[in-house]
Amino acid sequence: MHHSLLLWTAYVVFILIMLGIDLWVFNRESHKITIRESLTWTFIWIALSLVFGAGVYIFMGHQQGIDYFTGYLIEKSLSMDNIFVFLLIFKYFGVLPRFQHEVLFYGILGALVMRFLFIIAGVALLNHFAWTIYIFGAFLVYTGIKMAFEKDKEVHPEKNPILRLLRRMLPITHDFHGDRFFIKKDKKRIATPLLVVLVVIETSDILFAVDSIPAILGITRDTFIVFSSNVFAILGLRALYFTLAGIMEKFHFLHYGLSGILTFIGIKMLIEDYVHISTELSLIMIAFLLTISIVASLIFPAKQQSEEPGGHTAG
Repeated sequence: MHHSLLLWTAYVVFILIMLGIDLWVFNRESHKITIRESLTWTFIWIALSLVFGAGVYIFMGHQQGIDYFTGYLIEKSLSMDNIFVFLLIFKYFGVLPRFQHEVLFYGILGALVMRFLFIIAGVALLNHFAWTIYIFGAFLVYTGIKMAFEKDKEVHPEKNPILRLLRRMLPITHDFHGDRFFIKKDKKRIATPLLVVLVVIETSDILFAVDSIPAILGITRDTFIVFSSNVFAILGLRALYFTLAGIMEKFHFLHYGLSGILTFIGIKMLIEDYVHISTELSLIMIAFLLTISIVASLIFPAKQQSEEPGGHTAG
């Protein structure tokens, strides 16, 4: 389904305006995001997502509306796993809470560009080489099963090849310099550890996109629906991070729900030519798996583990 350039332009302009309001109006100065602030912005982004979805349903039709909400729920579900990884990255580098918002802002801005490219490439592959749907499906099943057996996530930024390349190309200070990504010293431009954190966040999101984009393409190949549902889920991720960062470890069964979602969508793609699973059924299944994993985490809390000392610098 091809949408007008006007629709795409209006959507992108709206998103840029909202991002500008977020960064340059409400967060002009670096500060620790309070629970109240994060809840307010979480509510705003969810409300905007639902209103936009209702508009898609009314003006584009029932199927496009259901596709949008299903894609949004998939991305929102998988983004919860992203939050835990972001938390580990900030902890690893010892980034103070008041500087985390800006890192996430620019990280997510870059993620939007990368995901758009991923979506365009994914849709093109599926449209021109229909058999690639089996590759995507098998990959999601494999990833889902692998996720089910992952007990503890670990972050090893020092193994990140992009980070290694960055260190070879740029001099990096040992200490943070507020919310600055670069400083000038002896008339030379030097990167700070905050830029290193941004690079790690950015490359981590690319890995997340490798899972989430094929999952949404398992629901629809409408580029605008895939991109818009993805964007709204991602834009709400930053606010959701500050809301859930302190309690994410309580959802210790969540990875089983996410595993089930990826495996289900992968199977759906593999059997698409033989058994039709409606988007409505997919939406119900995804909501059920997500809900049951969260409820189970709350009913059966995890045993407390001793916290390991952390905090690394990038020098």
